[in-house]
Amino acid sequence: MAELQALSRTDLFGRYEQLLDAPPPKGLSRPLLCRIVAFETQAAERGGLGLRLRMQLRSIADEDGTISPTVHLKSDARLVREWNGVSHVVDRVGNGFSYRGKTYRSLSAIAKEITGAKRSGPRFFGLKGAA
Repeated sequence: MAELQALSRTDLFGRYEQLLDAPPPKGLSRPLLCRIVAFETQAAERGGLGLRLRMQLRSIADEDGTISPTVHLKSDARLVREWNGVSHVVDRVGNGFSYRGKTYRSLSAIAKEITGAKRSGPRFFGLKGAA
């Protein structure tokens, strides 16, 4: 880590691109860039992610590599939410949610469509408490 901290920002960007085959995101702070490069270097030297973490990541992703919705509902589930005097009906379909004839990947996208503001979809539809 000390070696990385001594590198210039340009050299850190080069290491990041070498390790991840992509340029780093814009606005990435130098300390975070150092930590990412350090982690990726260790992962490359030691054979990558651990088995437990790989299994957890695989369980989140579907067979085709797409991410499953984080809300676990049966495929025929229906959610109804009243907002400003209008009832909104959302159906769980395949790998997403259907609302007004359009399929969305997340409930949060539907909540934003309904309210016009960014908010937690699961919370908006009453699936998570307001902790």
